[in-house]
Amino acid sequence: QVQLVESGGGLVQPGGSLRLSCAASGFTFSSYIMSWFRQAPGKERESVAAISSGGASTTYADSVKGRFTISRDNSKKMLYLQMNSLKPDDTAVYFCNARGSVQYWGQGTQVTVSS
Repeated sequence: QVQLVESGGGLVQPGGSLRLSCAASGFTFSSYIMSWFRQAPGKERESVAAISSGGASTTYADSVKGRFTISRDNSKKMLYLQMNSLKPDDTAVYFCNARGSVQYWGQGTQVTVSS
């Protein structure tokens, strides 16, 4: 059974930091490109960051470059997103995504940036 379980979301003040985690199981994690997406109320889901299967290559949306860092630990089947200098516009539900021969999604974790 494939599972992607996100955690680490919450309420944080502008300028603060959060670290999201995604625990994967049920598929060959190390063979999949992993990504973080987010969806704000009334908006389409958008890609935030992606990392290659081996972890050597990363890409970021312009809106988060220099503030967010995606990483993975293939030995633990874990994906991470370190989010620094958070802004109110970062408020969204954040989803973990696995893309390979098929695509899998997590259930999402809420991130709210507000004073």
